[in-house]
Amino acid sequence: MVTAIGGPRILLRQLRETMAEPLASQDRLDKIVDLIAENMRADVCSFYVLRDDGALELFATHGLKREAVHLTTLRLGEGLVGLIAAEAEPLSLQNAPEHPSFAYRPETGEDPYFSFLGVPVLRAGQTLGVLVVQNQERRAYGEDETEALLTTATILAEMVSTADFDSLVKPGSDIDLRRTRMFNGVGFSEGIALGQVVLHDPRVEVTNFVADDTDAEKVRLEAALKTMRVSIDDMLNSGDMQIPSDHREILESYRMFAHDRGWARRLEEAIDSGLTAEAAVERVQNDTRARMLRQTDPYIRDRLHDLDDLANRLLRILTGDGTAAGKDLPENAILVARNMGPAELLEYDRTKLRAVVLEDGAATAHVAIVARSVGLVAVGQAENIVSMSEDGDDIIVDGYTGAVHLRPSPDIEATYVDKVRLSAKRRAHYAALKDKRAVTRDGIEITLLQNSGLLADMGTLEETGAVGIGLFRTELQFMIASKMPRVSDQVELYSEAMRLAGGRPVVFRLLDIGGDKVVPYMRSMAEENPAMGWRSVRLALDRPALLRTQVRALLQAAKGGPLKILVPMVTETAEFLKVKRFILKECDRLPRLGFPKPSEIEVGAMIEVPSLIFELDRLLPETDFVSIGSNDLIMFLTAADRANPRVAGNYDPIARPRLKALKMIVDAAGAYNRPLTMCGELAGRPMEALALLAIGMDRLSMGASSVGPIKELILGLELGPVRRAMADLLENGTREDTPRELLSEWAERQRLSL
Repeated sequence: MVTAIGGPRILLRQLRETMAEPLASQDRLDKIVDLIAENMRADVCSFYVLRDDGALELFATHGLKREAVHLTTLRLGEGLVGLIAAEAEPLSLQNAPEHPSFAYRPETGEDPYFSFLGVPVLRAGQTLGVLVVQNQERRAYGEDETEALLTTATILAEMVSTADFDSLVKPGSDIDLRRTRMFNGVGFSEGIALGQVVLHDPRVEVTNFVADDTDAEKVRLEAALKTMRVSIDDMLNSGDMQIPSDHREILESYRMFAHDRGWARRLEEAIDSGLTAEAAVERVQNDTRARMLRQTDPYIRDRLHDLDDLANRLLRILTGDGTAAGKDLPENAILVARNMGPAELLEYDRTKLRAVVLEDGAATAHVAIVARSVGLVAVGQAENIVSMSEDGDDIIVDGYTGAVHLRPSPDIEATYVDKVRLSAKRRAHYAALKDKRAVTRDGIEITLLQNSGLLADMGTLEETGAVGIGLFRTELQFMIASKMPRVSDQVELYSEAMRLAGGRPVVFRLLDIGGDKVVPYMRSMAEENPAMGWRSVRLALDRPALLRTQVRALLQAAKGGPLKILVPMVTETAEFLKVKRFILKECDRLPRLGFPKPSEIEVGAMIEVPSLIFELDRLLPETDFVSIGSNDLIMFLTAADRANPRVAGNYDPIARPRLKALKMIVDAAGAYNRPLTMCGELAGRPMEALALLAIGMDRLSMGASSVGPIKELILGLELGPVRRAMADLLENGTREDTPRELLSEWAERQRLSL
């Protein structure tokens, strides 16, 4: 083995000085390969860059013919260079021409060279190019030389990602790092948005790569690792984490990786090669990410997120960047995140935010519901989009198809600009329907209501023509606030909501917090399954002061007018009666406190727990109205967590078992003459809305953007024969028949747009 002159530390210092010199981009790159060749005593040093068309182009060389620069190319996977780029792994050979993947390029003049060492140039796990050294003598490159070349590649990766590098790219092409990428996700909220990427939790940018004192860098690394380990241990030892839960499992994974000596050793070895502690973290995580992205085992790929988060946590400690980027947004901002809670989404300035894109999640997750509520386009399950995005990248989000275009080409952008114009025409068409009554062609009137939760939503009532608010989610105010809203704050919100409704009815749902709807100022115990745990009315009954505060605010906000209150997540009639008595008792106290009683007070129950279906004969006589929360009800009926993308889409919500359960509720409400409203997400999707109408529902509440399409569906529908066909299917249909197929046939027959 030949020892490099001065070692990698000297080379890194020389590279740092070269990067600072006032050189043209090509001159700087030529000097860099000269320095690498000299330091490693190599006859050849070449740098290939991966272009957006999948070709690896020779950008600089020492030792090969200079006229081959920007002329020689290899396809991804072709030749030794293409193999390294495809597999993102180093390759060392004593006799390169004998390797089966060797590809000869006569214009380079590489005939005399036998020994070969190539390493991938990586950034965020993505291959940007390949760095190669070659020698005439046949020899084995040692681990130290491979490590030195990998370290050098880390510096080159940052150079490639800068705007200065653009001048080396041929007109009409680009490097792969900036190529257009398309992600096939799942649409959570319809619409099209064009804008710029804002990363919810941006990666920490490393600016200082070359270490002046490796011993000092090791001390910094050890201190940062210790700080991170202690913080993770503290979180695990807190009271909230004593019970097994998903959150605890994630932290246990963090702790396992944080204490892994192999990981720490690789970080130390990267520092030994001349990198700073933060550059070492970046370098090791790049290598790890590149390998794990190429794994097919889903467990290994899931662990990649854990490692990414852990590396980012360590980088924040090392750089002193203790918090994520600020919330200042550009115009037409599009938020990109792995996942996030609804409260986090609501922290952003919604006047500038146009869309949200998530790697995880499901269409019925609360963050998706909130996105629809505030009028944001939303797409989920866009795999790996976070690592491939940079703040400020152009992006297009198609909520209709679930497609996300990152750094779109001009042709794609022009196509979507046309789609936005068509979408505006479609909205104008729906707006023209707002004053029409929602009556089917055979004279059946349907009540269309709107879901809301923020005052910003209320203005759309006039635009959509909805006859009222079928579900006002009061928890959103609690999730936005940094501390518990006072009675006066709540009174102000509820009063303003009633005023903006302009005399239309508003159904206020009592607090539905817990599960994935986290309130930051309320301490809660970790649970194995939060969706089926201490949440909603259970929490309210255990915290009567919280319930009393909200009920008093609602009663005062009515100012003597009518008031509708909906009790969420009722499991049995006795539970509902406790809340109803509580409300009526507070109502009786109003005159003593100097407030008028509501002219009419109606208390309803939300049916979203399956056990309540079997107690409807006891429940319905005690209620003034009932609503179905399809999101939770379908989740519990199918035992499929709506926030888990692996199972959330496995079960058709309008398949026969679910429709039969819903039909039982419809029939019982009809028998007891109680108004029944569907206020879950099913009501806002045309096919699913048609299914609900077909089983006898006539009151639907949905997001504002869905009112127009659903009204258009109703106006063109002859409902009677569809209801008869559905009744026959549910009672007598063969095993092969499905409600969705039946409805598709009727839609085609009646020329309905679903």
